[in-house]
Amino acid sequence: MLPQAGAIQQIQEDKSVRTVFLQGLVASAAPMFFASIAERWKSTTVFVLNDNDEAGYFYNDLKTIAMPSDGEGKVAEVLFFPSSYRRAVKYGQRDAGNEILRTEVLTRLSALASEDDSTYPLYIVTEPSALSELVVSKKQLDERRLTLTVDQHIDIVEVEKTLRSFGFTETDYVYEPGQFAVRGSIIDVYSFSNELPFRIDFFGDDIETIRTFEVETQLSDEKLKRIEIVPELTTASEEKVPFLQFLPDDAVLAFKDFLYVRDAIDNIYQEGFTNQALTEKLEGKTEMEQRELEQAFRKEGQLVPASRWMNDALDFRRIEFGINHSTSDQAKKKDGARATISFSTSPQPLFHKNFDLLSKTLRDYLLQGYKLYIFADSEKQTVRLRDIFDSLSDTSVSPESENLSVADMSGEGKDATVGALPFIPVNRTLHEGFVDSTLKVCFFTDHQIFDRFHKYNLKSDKARQGKMALTMKELQEMEPGDFLVHVDFGIGKFAGLVRVPAGDSYQEMIRLVYQHNDIVDVSIHSLYKISKYRRADSGEPPRLSVLGSGAWDRLKERAKKRIKDIARDLIKLYAKRRREKGFSFSPDSFMQHELEASFLYEDTPDQLKATQELKQDMESARPMDRLVCGDVGFGKTEVAIRAAFKAAVDNKQVAVLVPTTVLAFQHYQTFKKRLKDMPVRVDYLSRARSTKQTRQVLEDLAAGKINILVGTHKLIGKSVKWNDLGLLIIDEEQKFGVSTKEKLRQLKTNVDTLTMSATPIPRTLQFSLMGARDMSIMRTPPPNRYPIQTEIASFSSEVIADAINFEMSRNGQVYFVNDRISNLPEIANLIKKYVPDCRIAIGHGQMKPEELEEIVMGFMNYDYDVLLSTTIVENGIDISNANTIIINDAHRFGLSDLHQMRGRVGRSNKKAFCYLLAPPLAALNPEARRRLEALETFSDLGSGFNLAMQDLDIRGAGNLLGSEQSGFMEDLGYETYQKILNQAVMELKNDEFQDLYAEEMEEGKQISGDDFIDDCAVESDLEMYFPDNYVPGSSERMLLYRELDNIEKDEDLDAYRKRLQDRFGPVPRQGEELMQVVALRRVGKRLGCEKIILKQGRMQMQFVSNPNSVYYQSEAFDKVLNYIGYHPRRCNLKERNGKRSMVVSDVATVGEGVMVLRDIEHPRS
Repeated sequence: MLPQAGAIQQIQEDKSVRTVFLQGLVASAAPMFFASIAERWKSTTVFVLNDNDEAGYFYNDLKTIAMPSDGEGKVAEVLFFPSSYRRAVKYGQRDAGNEILRTEVLTRLSALASEDDSTYPLYIVTEPSALSELVVSKKQLDERRLTLTVDQHIDIVEVEKTLRSFGFTETDYVYEPGQFAVRGSIIDVYSFSNELPFRIDFFGDDIETIRTFEVETQLSDEKLKRIEIVPELTTASEEKVPFLQFLPDDAVLAFKDFLYVRDAIDNIYQEGFTNQALTEKLEGKTEMEQRELEQAFRKEGQLVPASRWMNDALDFRRIEFGINHSTSDQAKKKDGARATISFSTSPQPLFHKNFDLLSKTLRDYLLQGYKLYIFADSEKQTVRLRDIFDSLSDTSVSPESENLSVADMSGEGKDATVGALPFIPVNRTLHEGFVDSTLKVCFFTDHQIFDRFHKYNLKSDKARQGKMALTMKELQEMEPGDFLVHVDFGIGKFAGLVRVPAGDSYQEMIRLVYQHNDIVDVSIHSLYKISKYRRADSGEPPRLSVLGSGAWDRLKERAKKRIKDIARDLIKLYAKRRREKGFSFSPDSFMQHELEASFLYEDTPDQLKATQELKQDMESARPMDRLVCGDVGFGKTEVAIRAAFKAAVDNKQVAVLVPTTVLAFQHYQTFKKRLKDMPVRVDYLSRARSTKQTRQVLEDLAAGKINILVGTHKLIGKSVKWNDLGLLIIDEEQKFGVSTKEKLRQLKTNVDTLTMSATPIPRTLQFSLMGARDMSIMRTPPPNRYPIQTEIASFSSEVIADAINFEMSRNGQVYFVNDRISNLPEIANLIKKYVPDCRIAIGHGQMKPEELEEIVMGFMNYDYDVLLSTTIVENGIDISNANTIIINDAHRFGLSDLHQMRGRVGRSNKKAFCYLLAPPLAALNPEARRRLEALETFSDLGSGFNLAMQDLDIRGAGNLLGSEQSGFMEDLGYETYQKILNQAVMELKNDEFQDLYAEEMEEGKQISGDDFIDDCAVESDLEMYFPDNYVPGSSERMLLYRELDNIEKDEDLDAYRKRLQDRFGPVPRQGEELMQVVALRRVGKRLGCEKIILKQGRMQMQFVSNPNSVYYQSEAFDKVLNYIGYHPRRCNLKERNGKRSMVVSDVATVGEGVMVLRDIEHPRS
């Protein structure tokens, strides 16, 4: 227990003391202290830090300690109160995510007044720009608040009315704050007081349940007892008050620097709003609206003057914490008694990954009787630290030896005695570690020991996902008028869902219109045959196919024939490699652990998996052939470095082959830097080296003095002699020419090979084509990367000059992307005019490769400040000093291009900026506008992006398979092309490579019907669909049908049913029948049925059409024959024109059909 805690307790009770100074709280000691006194601290406290980042970290620290995520040991309620603007207040760009956090604080404060005794103190963390904004008054907040509780008796229509009067808009599905949707007895509403929207389920006129739900999946999350629904307050309110007026009288204000905050608020008020902020908003508005806007942008109506703020602040008791105490004369007059409490804390020393220094420092502290706590946010990190301490402290183990085991993990709080360095692992993290000499404890953080960046999370990120989710959904949706491709008929136009009578009932069908207005209605069970027509560039619309002309079939055949040629080679190569022998590397050494522990970032799950797969491959006797795919900056190089080091430890040489000189130099630098403390020598070869240097390198290489050699295609030239090559790493293989690839192939058969590619290779292609290669895919961006601050602005010299000046002021560099070569000089002149001392380089694709290379190298060596170019010239370049990118005419690029360009910055530990210059948003078409907004709101890219990457997928596939295949893809549409690809591979397996199967069958591998047919079609006269009063909107129904269509496992189907019940209520009968079809098709396919027909109470199964197929000797067909033997009356096996089928009688529903098939598959004894 801290002695200072008692002192502050006494001061709190002594009302005469108005200000307290806590002297000497450094690093994360302040949040730690306030969390520790929370249980006895009753006052609401507002912590004011100096800027947004400081406040974010402080909030995170306070929350980690006072409100742990597992809910145990909660001692305070911690909220964050940000500015409602996305960047500096003067630009006036509001952000929905921040508004939610603000409203949450205000709602909580106004509820405090009505609660008698709250169990926990309320801690609010904020910063000057948030305090400088006026907020809605208490009276107005109370008027515009709807409180709902479970079991409350209220009419659903009443709730709808109230929401409308609050200004909520009604939609089919809720994605953004301020929307609501009604479906039957369910109301979904996104209130401004909560980060997730609510789903309210009525039973008659009573509220049965209230749950929150996720925007992306639309599935409900946790149950709540009581909620407050609040509309958007910022725009609505007339009278506004300073935030401090919301606080209870006994609240305490805690400052890091009181005067700084006052000056910051003064600055913001003096600056007011820029003209640009207003003109952007005025575009395309009526006169009346323009007047209102001009009123709204008057600073007097939105911001608080410093003098008024100061008067308000001095009415509260204040705490200052930090190193020195700042106060003003005005404060001194008003304060009366003041007290100082001192602490003796010092920040965690810097170790810069020097583990000897670390262990020495820790030992010193231990000798003085200190206790060591090490905070790490994952157990893996704790184990790594143990490993390192182990090897440092156990003198009997020489660091080179192999037998270092991971120490036993002991539970949190128990002393972990490891070697001679006992420390107590704590499984959460602070921003900055510190030493407290009063308590004699060290709180050290693992991210500081390893020099890693630590990022804070705010809750508002959830609220921004709506835009992204919508953009994603639109990519998948099929709207009437879209072009669709049907595998059998070709390209048609979607005309919506129609109900067609079938027997006594109705079926829902998909209507496609072809050339000459011919119509095809497709059953929703053959949805898998339909896909959206997508191709690399959306130029003019495709031509509709003509039904019955045979042209479409000819096109498919041509494509299939070519695909087979490619696939044939790959399968042969695969068979050859299976028989080869390679070198098996030894398990990880101590040095390997240390190298991996010193990685700046934390491994992403994908990185970890890729590293493990690589090591397994290297340790096995079969030669490795692995492809690692991942977006730029997702950590592929790190994986390669680990593999190279592993090979070098076993005295094998490593060749790193890259397509360009620039990349060779860059990889050389990266490898050298990462391996600088390790006993390996790295060198490089390219046309940038002189003859003399080259000769020297080649001699050392042959003598085995060089462990890792980076280079361009020179590496596989005749003059290069290796001493003992063990691993070949190839970067961006698709960029090498044919002859280089041929030479590679000869090198590769028994050397372990690792190929890296940043072109995303579509998943479906990997499965079918890459059977020959093992694949590791990196989809997750590294955690704790600095998010890139993205802003949309219109093209103006002011914005450009600001951005470039700021970047130059911190010695950084800028990329300026402009896609037209013709006006590059014009832009260069403009930059020169406004930023005269800026050094500009111009680069574009029409220059000679040598010239371009020279410019890029110059930029890397910091000879220029701005690289002005068309879409970034060299994709792999990673210049960590360039942290601002300006993209002109951003609305002309696709999502994926913008994302890839933005990924060029933010690769170091500086904050990065991306400016998207585009015409005012009102002037853009809705698609482009949403694309830019989605990018702007998602500053760090993660999982949701895989979908938007589809156009990249298409390009990736084109690069991988060459130009001819890209042509086919263009004609057939991407998804259809994939289907044909899968068919082609299937046919090869059935015909030419039948013996491969026969071999595998003899080896005892089970071969099922799956291997002989592509899919199993279903025809039926039963009612199977989702009625439109159950699922409103045809595009949503299509999405659900498509999702259902892709389901493979029973548990997935159960989950799907639960999701439907969650979103729409109980599933009607037609829907249940529809969901059974999935199982029917799947089991049918395993049994080798090409088609199943359910009509008039009978089920007909049609088997594999090739009568000589191996299928008829397989176990799958034996099961069918067995079933007929047991049920001779019910079944009837026929053969007509060489086609075999079986009819089973008495099958009235889909469910019964599934039962029959399951009996065939797993006969009851």
